Amino acid sequence: MTTQTSWRRSALVRTALASSLAAAVACGGGDATEDATAPASGGAGNGAAGASAGSAGNGGAAAGSGGTSTAGSGGTTAGGASGSSAGTGGGVGKGGASGGAGSAGTGGAAGATGGAAGAAGATGGAAGTSTAGPVNLRADVNRDGLVDAADDVDDGTWTAARGAVFLANIDDDQSACPKSGADEALAACNDAADDVVNGDADLEDLARLHVVAWPDAPDGATGTVSVDAKAAGNVRLFVGKGAAFSPLGAGALSTEQLRVGVDLAIEARDIVRDAAVWDGYADVTLDVPGVGTDKVRLRVSPLMMRHHLEAPERVYASSSSSAGNVAMRKDLAAAVAAAGVPKGLYEYPVSDQWNQDYFETAYMAMPGVGGGMKGIHVNIRSANYKTQLRAAGRIVFTLRGPDTAALVQYDPAHKDSWDTLNSFGNLETVPPYAFGGKSYPLGRVLRGNVPSFSPDPSFLLMQESQAVQPPIYLDTSWLLVGHVDETISFVRAKTERGWALVINDAALAKKMLEDLVAAGHGDAQMFVGKTWSSGKSAARTVSEVLADPDVMGPSAEAAAEVDGQLAQLKKETGITDAEIVRIPFLHWKQSGYSLAYQPGMVNGISLGDGHFAPPDPHGPIVDGVDPFKKATEDAFAPLGVTVHWVEDWDTYHRLSGEVHCGSNTTRAIDPAIKWWESHL
Repeated sequence: MTTQTSWRRSALVRTALASSLAAAVACGGGDATEDATAPASGGAGNGAAGASAGSAGNGGAAAGSGGTSTAGSGGTTAGGASGSSAGTGGGVGKGGASGGAGSAGTGGAAGATGGAAGAAGATGGAAGTSTAGPVNLRADVNRDGLVDAADDVDDGTWTAARGAVFLANIDDDQSACPKSGADEALAACNDAADDVVNGDADLEDLARLHVVAWPDAPDGATGTVSVDAKAAGNVRLFVGKGAAFSPLGAGALSTEQLRVGVDLAIEARDIVRDAAVWDGYADVTLDVPGVGTDKVRLRVSPLMMRHHLEAPERVYASSSSSAGNVAMRKDLAAAVAAAGVPKGLYEYPVSDQWNQDYFETAYMAMPGVGGGMKGIHVNIRSANYKTQLRAAGRIVFTLRGPDTAALVQYDPAHKDSWDTLNSFGNLETVPPYAFGGKSYPLGRVLRGNVPSFSPDPSFLLMQESQAVQPPIYLDTSWLLVGHVDETISFVRAKTERGWALVINDAALAKKMLEDLVAAGHGDAQMFVGKTWSSGKSAARTVSEVLADPDVMGPSAEAAAEVDGQLAQLKKETGITDAEIVRIPFLHWKQSGYSLAYQPGMVNGISLGDGHFAPPDPHGPIVDGVDPFKKATEDAFAPLGVTVHWVEDWDTYHRLSGEVHCGSNTTRAIDPAIKWWESHL
C-alpha cells in the first residue's frame, strides 16, 4: 500500500490514525488508496494533495483575501463572424451577424485574468436615460438574445425583469491552453487572457452591444464608448469591422462610424471574486460631445454550483489498479448506464480516489436567441493546499476546452489543520425552494463552516460574492472528515417542494439491530468477508455490535449532532418530517471524531430522476435479505427512486469515504433556469 499525506486535522490524524486504522483517513484526511502503483507523493483524503509543481492562482490569480495573483496570458488567433451595422429596427444576434431585420447567434462575454473581483447583488444601481434619439447604445436588455429597438427601454438599470447579461470568457475555445506545466501558468490560461477574439466559438461567448446608426451625424461629430471605473479593469470591449472584432482601445468613434452604426462585444476577464472590489455590474456609456450620452448596464453571470435535481451529463471516478477501486468503478458504471447518463462514466487515472473532493462542477450562463441560453461549464480546483495544491485537482485543466473553463481560488496561508473543509465533499447545494417570503431558484450552497473550523477564507469570499446561492452553514466539526456529504444528500421527489432531504439516522440503525435480536437474529453477522485496513476481520454479530460501547456511544452522539444539522436545515428551508428520507447507519470514533461505522448510505450519487447509487452496507443477511438494503430501498420507493448498490468497502469505506466521495458529476445547463430572474 502506498501511504498518502493526511489532510484532515493533521496533528491528530498523523499521530493517532496510523495505529488505529493502519491506513490513514482519506475522503477527508487520510491514507492512500490501495493502488500499489500510486506515487508516494500522491495525497488522498478530503483536502488531500499530491505532488504538483508550483501553486496556482485564481484563474490566473488567486484573488480574494489573501490570495496571490498572476497576470495570465494565452489564447491564439482572432476571428469570428460578426455583422456590420444594424438599423434602428435591425437586430444584432449575440455572436451572430447583424442586419437590417434582425439576426441570429448567441453569445456571451467573459474572461479571466485573475485579480480580485466580486459578485453581484440583486438589482442594478446606476440609472441612465434610454432613448431612440441620435445617441443610442443598445444591449440585450430584454434578454431575448437579440440587440434591437425593443432594448431601448430602461437600459440604464438592471433588475430581475430587465438588464443585459455577459459572461466571464474563461473557457478555451480553440483548445490552445496546455494540459500540463506549472500550476500558476495553467490557471492563467484562458480566452480572456489576451485581447484577441479566438475564433467564431469565442465570439459566441461575448455579449453584443450596438451603437445605432445616426446617418445625419454632422461632419466632425465624434463619440466615445467607455466603461465605469469599477468595471473597467475587469471587462474588455471589442469593436466590429466586417467579420472581425478587435479591441476597442480608447473607445473613440469617428463620424463615419456614428453614421453607419457600430457593433461592439464585451467580455468579463474573470468571475467576481470579491463583491467589495467589483460587484459584477458594468455601465457602458456612449458619449457624443455636445449631443448627448446613453448608458446601458450589464451584469456578469455569477458562478453557479450544481444541485442533485439537475440532469447528469457525465459521471467521473478516479481510476487505479486497486481491487477496491476496480470493484467500485464496475458497479458505478452499471448504475450510470442504468440511469441513462448520456456521456457515461469518465475514468481519470490518478491515485487520489476522492474524485468529489478535488474538483467541483459549476456553470455560468447568459440569454440566447429564442429563449435559449449560452452556457459555460466551469470546473473548480479544490483549495486544498499544503505547500502545494492538491495534485489530482489538475483534472480541471485536462477537462478545459470549448465552453468548459477551469478555475482556481485559494489562499496559501489558510489554516492547514482545517484544510479538509476545502475538499468539495464539503460543498453541496440545497435544491431550489421558496420559504419565508424568499425564493431561491438556484438553490443554496451548503457547507460545513463554524468559526472554530472553517474553509479557506478567500474561497468563501468568492463563493458568497456570487450572491445568487446564499450559503447555509452547518456544524461538521464533530465529524472526522468534516464534510456535509457524510450525513446529508438530496433527491428529486414528487411533492410540492420537488425534492426530499436524505439524512443519516443512527438511532434508526440501532433500533433495527435491536429488532433483529428480538426476532432471534442476534447471531447474524455484519460485514461478512470484509476486513479493516489493518487486516483484522470486520465481521461481527448483531448482538456484538449492540454490546460495543465504542459504537453505541458515538452513534448516540452522532444522532444528536445530526438532529442539530436537521434543525438548522428546517429553520432555513421549512422542510418537514414528511419530506425527509432517513437512512440508517451507525458511527464510531477515530482520533476522537465521528465516522461512519457501517458504509454511510447517505453518501451516494444522484444519477438523475429516479436513480440513486449508495454504497453496499454489507448488513446481516436474514432470510436472504439485508435489512439495511431493504430499509433504504423502501425509504426511496415512494419517491420513485431506484437504488443501485455500489461496492466501495476496501478503497473507500475503510479509508473514511464512500461512493459520493469517490465520484463527481457534470450536469446539464437547463435553459429554463434563468438566474437573472432570481431577484438575488
